[in-house]
Amino acid sequence: MSAGAPVVVLAGGTGGAKLARGMADVVGEDLVVIANTADDVEIYGAHVSPDPDLVTFWLADRIDARGWGLDGDTFAVMDGLRELGVEVWFNLGDRDLAIGIERARRLAQGARLTETLAELGRTLGIPGRVLPMCDEPVRTRVRAHGREWPFQEFMIRGGARGPVDGVAYDGAPDARPTPEVLDALAHARAIVIGPSNPLVSIGPILAVPGMRAALRAAPAPVVAVSPIVAGAVLKGPTAAFMAWAGQPVSAAGVAALYGDVLDGIVADEPVAHLPLLETDLLMADATGRERLARETLAFADGLRGG
Repeated sequence: MSAGAPVVVLAGGTGGAKLARGMADVVGEDLVVIANTADDVEIYGAHVSPDPDLVTFWLADRIDARGWGLDGDTFAVMDGLRELGVEVWFNLGDRDLAIGIERARRLAQGARLTETLAELGRTLGIPGRVLPMCDEPVRTRVRAHGREWPFQEFMIRGGARGPVDGVAYDGAPDARPTPEVLDALAHARAIVIGPSNPLVSIGPILAVPGMRAALRAAPAPVVAVSPIVAGAVLKGPTAAFMAWAGQPVSAAGVAALYGDVLDGIVADEPVAHLPLLETDLLMADATGRERLARETLAFADGLRGG
């Protein structure tokens, strides 16, 4: 691969976003993030893309200390809705809402989701690119507590409580990877699956028809960074979803879910029958994020060289 070939990170949720931020410190403009869009929600007249926006805010160094939304955002609109008697179960800052309203307007005009994310990235001045996994609508639905939930409602109204009895990716059969996604994968230096929930953050990406085939056909090595740290999940309901899938909460369980798309895995525990970089997975600060990104890229480069 020539210099300047993209480093592609598949991401959803905080772990993937933090690794992407570390990778930006290593490869700069050569970073391409393929983000999960199955968490998207249409609400308050806005089209909200939580995972792509989370990644974008991290890359722009604009993420709020609470771990989501823009730093220093205000919530006057949400307060106003509550005064009007609206049940505000999905909380959005004012500038975050403005992004979603403009995205909804652009989509109604016929713009692709890919275009709207590129516009936001340019506005915030991020390094590299954030791509949606597809332009078609895909939505994760979770069966739990005797009913089926849209993903955001399960996470917020349902408290992300297990056990989980089922997961579906509505719309996935009609979706396809975008030309930009396929081009990035075909020309990548390395492809990294971020330390995200393998079933509801990465699972929808892999469920897009043609995505697994594109990963298998890519000349670059595909390596996953395990979201399991010291035998536990740092954030979110990953354990409940892995239990539903019949996999242990371990790097080996994560590898089993990704299957034959993987050429290697980065973990802090042994994984049999797969090339392994065993290292510290914590990304507590910028130094930790860059270290893990740099080690992961060197590991992938070594696999390619082999």
